[in-house]
Amino acid sequence: MACAVCPVTCILVAFLRAGDAAFFCIDQEIVFAMIDQLFEFVMNHPLLVGAFVLVLIAWIVYETRSASSNAVSSTQATQLINREDAVVLDIRESKDFKAGHIAGARNIPQSSLDSRMNELDKVKAQPIIVVCKHGQSSGAAQAKLEKAGFERAMKLRGGMMQWQADGLPVVKK
Repeated sequence: MACAVCPVTCILVAFLRAGDAAFFCIDQEIVFAMIDQLFEFVMNHPLLVGAFVLVLIAWIVYETRSASSNAVSSTQATQLINREDAVVLDIRESKDFKAGHIAGARNIPQSSLDSRMNELDKVKAQPIIVVCKHGQSSGAAQAKLEKAGFERAMKLRGGMMQWQADGLPVVKK
């Protein structure tokens, strides 16, 4: 949006607290100078920029692969629980588990999963859905279960935060 008073580009910023709106004008010359500095930096440091781009690409590939591998959505988890009698394994600490968990979930904190894995031997043939708080640490527990012979171990994408955001029921003890 261009100002009517001066030939500069303006950005509308809303201040939520006051309910006011204010215009901050940014001179186009300043913007172009910043872009020129960016290009100069790229030209002067090609190895550094190249390394940054490679690390960024590797991180994106890693995140997309790990997020999609054996991860189920809340809807898919519900279907597995209802249709195939899936076991929900909540790896959060007991305090978090008692504050709210999926109905019928078993609580084995991640710190004691190795020593208590034998509790799951009876359900080795059933699907096991590993649940954590945000869906980030459940991948490590899922990998441990797969290594121990649980072929149908999967993690809940987004963890309990996503489960609750989807408006699905939570049991409190």
